[in-house]
Amino acid sequence: MLNACTTGEAATSNIAPLKSHIDFPLGICAMTAQMDDPQWKSMVATHFDRITPEWEMKMEYILQPDGSLRFDAPDRIVRQARLNRQTVFGHTLIWYAQDGEHFQKLKGDRAEFEIAYRAYISGVMNHYKGHVDGWDVVNEPIRDDGSDLRDCLWREVLGDAYIDIAYRAAHEADPACPLVLNDYNLEYYPAKRKRFLQLVEGMMTRGTPLHVLGTQTHIAADLPRGAITQTIRELAATGLKIHLSELDISLKEAAKNALDFRNYRDAQRALIEEAAEAYAALPSGQRFGLTIWGLRDKDSWYNRENRGVRPDEPLLFDDKGALKPLGQAFVKALG
Repeated sequence: MLNACTTGEAATSNIAPLKSHIDFPLGICAMTAQMDDPQWKSMVATHFDRITPEWEMKMEYILQPDGSLRFDAPDRIVRQARLNRQTVFGHTLIWYAQDGEHFQKLKGDRAEFEIAYRAYISGVMNHYKGHVDGWDVVNEPIRDDGSDLRDCLWREVLGDAYIDIAYRAAHEADPACPLVLNDYNLEYYPAKRKRFLQLVEGMMTRGTPLHVLGTQTHIAADLPRGAITQTIRELAATGLKIHLSELDISLKEAAKNALDFRNYRDAQRALIEEAAEAYAALPSGQRFGLTIWGLRDKDSWYNRENRGVRPDEPLLFDDKGALKPLGQAFVKALG
């Protein structure tokens, strides 16, 4: 009987590395627990040239209650990437959903809070200086309805300036590092996309260091055709580089949790083709990279938190490590 590693090698041995089809970085997200899986390690080393830590570079992991920083898990990801001659993308410094006990204690004193805010950013940036090829500095700052910036601890204490402060602190810590503004559902909500671009325009006008725009592209298979292309074009019109940063395409969400996905598979393949073609059509100088949010279907965050009776199938490889028709469509679209 074949073990998991042998099965995975057999399943992918007859295909060229996915990264060989493109002239821009092809990324994958990773967690340290996955690095103990020989099949996962082999496939990631073969097919991808950039790693994004899925969770272990976020504040929830790094920042301790006393304000100290721990780097053991993300350091392990960085070391593994270097062994594979891959780069690492930093994700993420400031996110509305995570703030930590340390900052909650400081929120009554704006000046002390800002000092700690800058210190956290510079501490993390300096630790990975020269070891990452970009950072999501502020993640998901816009409300889904596009009405305003999200409410969060950072905005509560520092006001709307929390975003500019973060980017200036990051740039001071590592002037050579590309800094990214990242958000999701830009394909679904034109009002959110408009507000996102207004934020970008304001930052550029103020001279805030911003180099890349990230559109996550967590989408469902029933997303109308053309939405991805329109989003990429509008973001690219800023002249900044574009990161298609967290791509996956859910069948389960399109089927509204029904057990039968048959009616959505063709649409899923059409969307992966659209994403690949629209991204590849960008000028080469604006293609920062395309990142797939998980290797095999069983690695997807959709299946980790709510697998249910029928697991989702949002990724390029199946649970055994074989390239699916979705992955074949992706490769074909890239030429």
